Amino acid sequence: MNRRKFFKNGSLAALGGALINPFQSTADTLDFSTTFKNKKAKNIIFLVSDGMSTGTLNMADLFLNRTYGKGSNWLQLYKDNKVSRSLMDTASASSIVTDSAAGSSSWGGGVRVPNGALNVSASGEKHLPIWQKFKKAGKKAGCVTTVPITHATPAGFCVNSESRGSQAEIAEMYLNLGFDVLMGGGDNYFSASKRKDQKDLYAAYAANGYQVVQEKSSMHNCSNSAPILGVFDQDALPYYVDRQQDEVLQKKIPTLAEMAQVAIDNMKAHPAGFVLQIESGKVDWAAHANDIAGLIHEQIQFDEAIKVAMDFAEKNQDTLVIITTDHGNANPGVIYGKEANTQFDSIQKYTHSNEWILNNIHADFTSSTLRDLVEKANGTVLTEENAKTLLGYYTGLEKEDGGLYNFKKLPFKAFAEMQKKTNAVGWISMDHSADYVELAAYGPGSQLLKPFVKNTDLHYLMLAAAEIENKF
Repeated sequence: MNRRKFFKNGSLAALGGALINPFQSTADTLDFSTTFKNKKAKNIIFLVSDGMSTGTLNMADLFLNRTYGKGSNWLQLYKDNKVSRSLMDTASASSIVTDSAAGSSSWGGGVRVPNGALNVSASGEKHLPIWQKFKKAGKKAGCVTTVPITHATPAGFCVNSESRGSQAEIAEMYLNLGFDVLMGGGDNYFSASKRKDQKDLYAAYAANGYQVVQEKSSMHNCSNSAPILGVFDQDALPYYVDRQQDEVLQKKIPTLAEMAQVAIDNMKAHPAGFVLQIESGKVDWAAHANDIAGLIHEQIQFDEAIKVAMDFAEKNQDTLVIITTDHGNANPGVIYGKEANTQFDSIQKYTHSNEWILNNIHADFTSSTLRDLVEKANGTVLTEENAKTLLGYYTGLEKEDGGLYNFKKLPFKAFAEMQKKTNAVGWISMDHSADYVELAAYGPGSQLLKPFVKNTDLHYLMLAAAEIENKF
């Protein structure tokens, strides 16, 4: 999609047919070329299931259908023909396989940058992030996520940094830039006791008029008349599947859908509108760990946030909703076999993530103790041989380094291989992939979506939908 075409005439109405979605109206389909034509996007909600391979979307839908008799909200949008749909090329400036920093920056700055950078090209050129552009245009802007709010995907819409790892600095940048809603994890980057410079960023945000909250109940009690900083855990939030088994965590940690609703409520009355990024960051973390329970339930949590966004957009026809992912990861899928149905259905018995299971195994465990733990968490009996192999990783007999966020070097890959024999889910790797990914859009500007786009095209689509010139 040529960025010059978006701004040649300076308005969404003047774009004409060259950028109209090629889907044609029939008796049983929605005419995307006319439904939102000449309408301006006052609000934009951009939803990201980070690291979501198509197989992840597929398995979450299968799981929901087979467990509850109703599929995912995302797939239902396709079935009801409510959205424009596209495939997106996710490459970065340095690789056909992007990372989350470069992936988000492609949307944020409209230019592909090297992996690891946030809106900074290899030459050092900085590209103004889109949430800053919208702030300059008078809109409110926010981000909510299940990983640290300073992590790569929210940061890609908000700041310039040569390194995605500069999370302590990013926390300060957000304050200086005055974003209106920031919620997720990341206490490590705000707390004076955990920052290397011992700055108390909570106090700094409060002094600048923010409502600073660290528990779900406090979040729900926030006023809509002041900005919000919500930080609910030290790093990323706990996996959704684990949280559902822990009453303490349920009371303390909000779901992604709850954060999304509070964010929308906080900003929706603003006369100039708002922009909001909603990210399920731990879909990516679960894929890196080949953690099937973590993955499916994080995708389901994301799907609940889709409903929040769509409920608002369908009542407010001036809202553009974009639903996508920045890249694939690990490419999981259900493997063919005569027992595939039964084996996949066994995941319905999984009450905990693999992260929870593997963190609760200790070197002094007997194989019997370990097998009891796995049966409690998976409803599956581990073989004696597999139990001994797994214990080897805790006694020094075996080693595993796989998984990007595997700080404790837990045996995620080995355990996933054991699970595959009983749940029929296979993985190609523990890292990102170069897949073309799913992209859906609803509302003003959705008619601009072509069947195949580059990730950078979304930057200019959002500006065009909101009738904002790319002049900043």
